[in-house]
Amino acid sequence: MSDKGFFDNFGGKYVAEVLRRPLDELEVAFKEAMADKAFLDELEIIRRDYIGRETPLYFAPTATKLLGGAQIYIKLEGLANTGAHKINNAIGQCLLAKRMGKKRIIAETGAGQHGLATAAACAKLGLDCTIYMGEVDVRRQQPNVAAMELYGAKVHPVTSGSRTLKDAVNEAMRDWAANPDTTHYVLGSALGPAPFPDIVREFQSVIGREVKKQAAERGIKIGAMVACVGGGSNSIGFFEPFINEKEPRLIGAEAGGIGPNVGENASRMTGNAARDGIMQGYKSRFLLDEDGQALPTRSISAGLDYCGIGPQLAALGRSGRVEFTSVLDKDALEAVSFFAKNEGIMFALESAHAGAAAMKIAKELPPDQAVIINMSGRGDKDVFITSPVFRPAEWLQFLHAEIERLESNKDIHDAKVMGERK
Repeated sequence: MSDKGFFDNFGGKYVAEVLRRPLDELEVAFKEAMADKAFLDELEIIRRDYIGRETPLYFAPTATKLLGGAQIYIKLEGLANTGAHKINNAIGQCLLAKRMGKKRIIAETGAGQHGLATAAACAKLGLDCTIYMGEVDVRRQQPNVAAMELYGAKVHPVTSGSRTLKDAVNEAMRDWAANPDTTHYVLGSALGPAPFPDIVREFQSVIGREVKKQAAERGIKIGAMVACVGGGSNSIGFFEPFINEKEPRLIGAEAGGIGPNVGENASRMTGNAARDGIMQGYKSRFLLDEDGQALPTRSISAGLDYCGIGPQLAALGRSGRVEFTSVLDKDALEAVSFFAKNEGIMFALESAHAGAAAMKIAKELPPDQAVIINMSGRGDKDVFITSPVFRPAEWLQFLHAEIERLESNKDIHDAKVMGERK
């Protein structure tokens, strides 16, 4: 846990007075809920019957043989309901909000997985749901947008700033400040003002606790654990049970984008453009200019192009407990292809950054040790991004054919008209 909201020099609660009361109320409610057996029992039942926990720890024999060195294991969070780790936190926070008497949920999303998970959790628990998503991300993650709307959520494209995750967070914060009595903000990553970093880490720590148990049951000697890092929700949950131990190595894979220059990546711990700063209610490492304004970021993965990193991860990086590496877009794409063709597992582009890092790290370790990759999500959502790369001609032909079909399909038009009349 944090020390009064801080992890060494990072963290805190740097917010306008209008948000201090709801944050303080949330902190009290969270601590009470985590000490309430009835709440924890209900959460555990939902994890088992709705999320599908525990998720498998899969040994990757072909990848292990081809790469050499350590054994490769994959924690298959992509098999959780809604396709990613995000549901762990979304369900936990929505259940907490319902306990607090909140009727309305808002959330931000980048790649769409947190928005999707929050929409699903709200549908299950009977809560109204509004999702803020940058206009750029709405365009490149249409499958997730469609699924959110199918779950009944209202998706608001954010058109300010860079029109990505940072701006979606800003809009969600504004909404919460205007509606604190009826609304709970389900922040999707382990960042933001306290107590959000503690809340998100706690609900995501189910991942790491399962890994620790599964490895012990099977006699797996863990040499390294690798997770992608945007804001940091999957990585901090994956690492949590091991943070205060000297082993194994904990490795975070950041978005290296297309290069090392400003605007070409989203590397906060490994690049040369990051600095300590305060933004969106907390102190951490951010990509900032000399005036303290957020610099542009770039990544093929919508979930990793955030300009900051969770405060606990920033502190762990500075202390050396978590190592950080930067993964280029092209290497992440290679990892998607490698694990799909050799293990029948399709990584999300975010998770593929961890896969790419693990492919290199495995060669540094002996065969009696294991590298465990957190596959934080599966790659179905990325078909609109990966298909133009892997099969451009066929994808273009498909899109043209779909446009022609939709424009000429009277049945679809009639169904839409009937829907509007209802």
